[in-house]
Amino acid sequence: MPLLTPATITELVERHGLRPSRALGQNFLADPNTARRIVRLAAVEPGDHVVEIGPGIGSLTVALADTGASVTALELDRHVLPALAEVVAGLPGVHVVQGDALSADLDALLPAQPEGWKLVANLPYNVATPIVARFLEDAPMVRSLLFMVQREVGERLAASPGGREYGAISVKVAFYGRAQIVGLVPPTVFLPPPKVESALVRIVRHDAPPVDVPSPAALFGLVRAGFGQRRKMLRRALQTQLGDRTLGVLEAAGVDPRARAEALDLEAWAAITRAAA
Repeated sequence: MPLLTPATITELVERHGLRPSRALGQNFLADPNTARRIVRLAAVEPGDHVVEIGPGIGSLTVALADTGASVTALELDRHVLPALAEVVAGLPGVHVVQGDALSADLDALLPAQPEGWKLVANLPYNVATPIVARFLEDAPMVRSLLFMVQREVGERLAASPGGREYGAISVKVAFYGRAQIVGLVPPTVFLPPPKVESALVRIVRHDAPPVDVPSPAALFGLVRAGFGQRRKMLRRALQTQLGDRTLGVLEAAGVDPRARAEALDLEAWAAITRAAA
């Protein structure tokens, strides 16, 4: 199956009576070179098991299948399924599943494989962050992720301490893996073109958590509290979680109570979590 171009996508969309759903954050990838670039950056090889979230009409799916990988494509929108089925018909190793990435049974969707799974996707922009968070938390069989998101979202996911983009999701991503922006994508490669620039983000999962905490839930609860009032010093922001213990916990953790959430790296948050246990 040749990779989809703007002309073939336009014809396919018109023939199936489709309109990209703004509510679902749909923008169809319409550039073969970008599709190939995503696959290359994801290092997809023959025999790999890949999960694609939101394949739409299959622009990226075709490029993934072209590598010889086995592709499980999870699509929420039932209206695009006939067009997607037409595009991937006859492609070996492509399995289309109708379902929601935020609620699907991931153990059933992604059965155990010796080398694990790779997630490769042009994620729906309006739910990209919760999808990434869910796959990091609930799908340890996914060993790497390469996805396209709105640039602003990508910068938050891969942010380091000290910047305005750094937030609770940045800390969560750092706990589970190493994230970096590996490329930028202009609006012109989509139909319809979005109003924002996109970023390609790669996350490689840690073999083991890089910090020692009593539980991830305890860590993330404190992180949410800190960033929930990020303009306040930690001695104020963490009182919702720690109450009268706040100053003592911060002192035990070796963290300046006058610091603000965005100044703390993952290890500092872990130290607070251990001191609070």
